Amino acid sequence: MDNYVRIFDTTLRDGEQSPGASLDAVEKLEIARQLARLGVDVIEAGFPITSPGDMDAVRRIAIEVGNARDACPEQSRRGKRVPIIAGLARANVKDIDAAWEAVRHAAHPRIHTFLATSDIHLEHKLKMTRDQVVQRVREMVAYAKHYCDDIEFSPEDAGRSDPEFLYRVLDVAIQSGATTLNIPDTVGYTTPEEFGALVAGIIKHTPGAARVVISVHCHNDLGLATANTLSAIRAGARQAEVTVNGIGERAGNTSLEEVVMALQTRHALFGLTTGIDTTQIARTSRLVSNYTGIPVQPNKAIVGANAFAHEAGIHQDGMLKHHLTYEIMRPETVGVAQSHLVLGKHSGRHAFQVRLGELGYQLNEADLNQAFQRFKELADKKKVVADADLAALIADEFYQPPEIFALEDIQVTCGRHGMPTATVRLRGPEGQSIVHAAVGTGPVDATYKAIDAIVQAENTLLEFSIHAVTEGIDALGEVSVRLQSHEAEPRTLGGHGADTDIIVASAKAYLAALNKLVAGKRDASALYMKQVFAEERNMDHVAGK
Repeated sequence: MDNYVRIFDTTLRDGEQSPGASLDAVEKLEIARQLARLGVDVIEAGFPITSPGDMDAVRRIAIEVGNARDACPEQSRRGKRVPIIAGLARANVKDIDAAWEAVRHAAHPRIHTFLATSDIHLEHKLKMTRDQVVQRVREMVAYAKHYCDDIEFSPEDAGRSDPEFLYRVLDVAIQSGATTLNIPDTVGYTTPEEFGALVAGIIKHTPGAARVVISVHCHNDLGLATANTLSAIRAGARQAEVTVNGIGERAGNTSLEEVVMALQTRHALFGLTTGIDTTQIARTSRLVSNYTGIPVQPNKAIVGANAFAHEAGIHQDGMLKHHLTYEIMRPETVGVAQSHLVLGKHSGRHAFQVRLGELGYQLNEADLNQAFQRFKELADKKKVVADADLAALIADEFYQPPEIFALEDIQVTCGRHGMPTATVRLRGPEGQSIVHAAVGTGPVDATYKAIDAIVQAENTLLEFSIHAVTEGIDALGEVSVRLQSHEAEPRTLGGHGADTDIIVASAKAYLAALNKLVAGKRDASALYMKQVFAEERNMDHVAGK
């Protein structure tokens, strides 16, 4: 449809390339399910050739999210088909083979292949001539086409490419079977006027452009990603490649929530629609933030904590008279609850379940009982429990990595003249309780040193951030950490924790990141042992044993 803009979400591929945003297969699968609830048209699930883990994650998403209608009941009820599942591949045979192997189980698989077209990339990275690039595109798009009908081609660094050469390359891609042409501003270099003109030129001068979908993928190095994307859409692009919270390489990508809400809020200007259920935006944002360990800045458009907050007296006066004076959209439209005081310690299980449902959380009986117990513990400490508290509680309880080490108890002493000391008791991998005490420069430092002594996973803490979920001295506190492992190939991992006791929240966040680190080492060790056993079996076979 000419008035429909497809939303291509690359949170699980380009978004995961943010430093510290590494996701395991289980986390990717959970985010993919939420993206399906959100209503995205395409989920770029990963870059399968990069690792066995990414291959497995993309395959699981193809099977469990992109395959059966009942994989996402919310989609079926709204009459929307399951999303296309795409895998990224460089323009070579091995990458394309891997991408197809990962996405082939999906009901609607897509192979997304790319090759740079700017003279800068050709000279310094690819060491190829323009003619060689054209020939490679011809061969590799055709090769991908023999696997499936839905092929997307991207001329990397299109924003700095010669337009005449772009027309030539894109023409060959269409002739070879591409059904979507994605125009990336890979380094966030262009301005809205330039990028809109580039897309308009491609639509006008590329033979066959009217038969394919024109897509755009913009980076935010100059803070122009959303503006460039909207400019391209006005010029005729009908697919926007975006990420939740705008995460991604360097300064990030075009933000899904910004593009979707701009098109909806300014429908009279654009005259375009998407298939996004906007009431799922806030929940999706929080899920991605918790899993990646990358907090959302308070003044972030649409999903930031201050996006619907009004402090100036003149603003508050206007809002009391009519919300349109200072709000161009209602918080409910993006899933942000308007009510502040919703539940307390006298609230029952049914009211708790109903409110969770209104916030978009559907829990099974066991999880509901577990969450209700946590809620009652929180309600005993707070007079009232706001929706933000509930969201933080659910995230802390269910959106954490598997616990190899779990926090059982912690006790801290500190003050101006004493030595900050923390005593920590963890439950270890075999279910045993392990206690250790440590002295630090402060209570959090002492806690982390005690945990380090137990877990024995060397790392460097890169980032520690803390904020109150709601106002008041009894507010639930959220902590996010990012750390880097001391390995031959260092990994950056994130963790999240929430509790009314900020030291406990800090310990939870650190343990969440360390559990990812320890789990990764265990997976690597298991893979190594499998390889050793396979080699031994092969040697036995050769020896005739």
